[in-house]
Amino acid sequence: MPTISEKGMHMPPSPIRKLVPYAEAARKRGVHIYHLNIGQPDIPTPEVMLNAIRGIDLKVVEYSHSAGIESYRRKLAGYYQKNRIMVDWQDIIVTTGGSEAIEIGMMSCLNPGDEIIVPEPFYANYNGFSTQAGVIVKPIPSSIETGFALPPIEEFEKAITPRTKAILICNPSNPTGYLYTRAELETLKSIVIKHDLFLFSDEVYREFCYDGHEYVSVLHLDGLDQHVVLMDSISKRYSACGARIGALISKNKEVMAAALKFAQARLSPPTFGQIAAEAAIDTPQSYFDEVIHEYVARRDFVVDALNRMEGVYCPKPSGAFYCMAQLPVDDTDTFCQWLLESFSHHDQTVMLAPGSGFYSRPELGKRQVRIAYVLSLDSLRKAMECLEMALKHYPGRLPMARGLATEVEA
Repeated sequence: MPTISEKGMHMPPSPIRKLVPYAEAARKRGVHIYHLNIGQPDIPTPEVMLNAIRGIDLKVVEYSHSAGIESYRRKLAGYYQKNRIMVDWQDIIVTTGGSEAIEIGMMSCLNPGDEIIVPEPFYANYNGFSTQAGVIVKPIPSSIETGFALPPIEEFEKAITPRTKAILICNPSNPTGYLYTRAELETLKSIVIKHDLFLFSDEVYREFCYDGHEYVSVLHLDGLDQHVVLMDSISKRYSACGARIGALISKNKEVMAAALKFAQARLSPPTFGQIAAEAAIDTPQSYFDEVIHEYVARRDFVVDALNRMEGVYCPKPSGAFYCMAQLPVDDTDTFCQWLLESFSHHDQTVMLAPGSGFYSRPELGKRQVRIAYVLSLDSLRKAMECLEMALKHYPGRLPMARGLATEVEA
């Protein structure tokens, strides 16, 4: 019998979706599940975007240019320029979601066996993208005690080897919600220039920055134009995850020429998604003002509720719509499965993403979970009530004799 490829064997399954069979079984038992495990917002997609889809009147659904429809790329360049990201439309390749932007970026800039440094915890699918590209992820741990701030520059220096080719960040961060400061990004700039590296920046959550904190793109920094590869997506910005439209942006012409060849190999990004995305750029600011107000209320409620629970610690994030919480349990993989298999409170339970999937070494996240506060406040109240009750009844609950620092190290 023929065997599958080594890449197929080593390709990691989604740690965010691995509990789906248990959730499906719970639903069949009549248990209502509050899905806080995945970044699928319940925020309505902008009407201007939906109207563009409803109004499509094509006789033939043709391929677009491999880099994307020109009118969309021109309009998208205007969007970036309003955000002080001074790129031209020819600095943009439209991709099938932000995922393809990351894949193409890695394949365009790194050879198999090259290393990319990533602060962890990090978006779980970075592991999958790097496996596809044959790239080795070199993680640098950040700490829940600092709210997952950028690790010290010394940690980056220690991780750099002759095979190091790039650094990858997500800002604001999935899974932590941390928003990097200008000073932190300037630190990264110094490392990138000193060692002549690429700086990949996943900035799909740029609209979601809270408490007056400044959003700083790596393309706001002087002297990095030839080093930066920026990845973007409309999925979260417009609550349009299913449209599957992203973008790869760089002012490095050599990178873009290579990226275009990969884009040509997959022919073109989705036509309907591009039409919708082009219309979405006309979304009024009032839409984002309302969305941000809603997310701040959700964040404040969830983080406060978590920190009131005995033995739970959750730093307050400044961006995105995720938080990482530390729970007083033996293993969050086991706990999250138990929530779906063995627990219900008034025929309800909650689905969380175990922290192990966001680390290169699963044991580092065995006490943590990622929570996506993407449901209504009423649903979040019920979800937090379920979680609090579950923590009281979970057989693997840990005693509360130790302090945070000891627990983090455990």
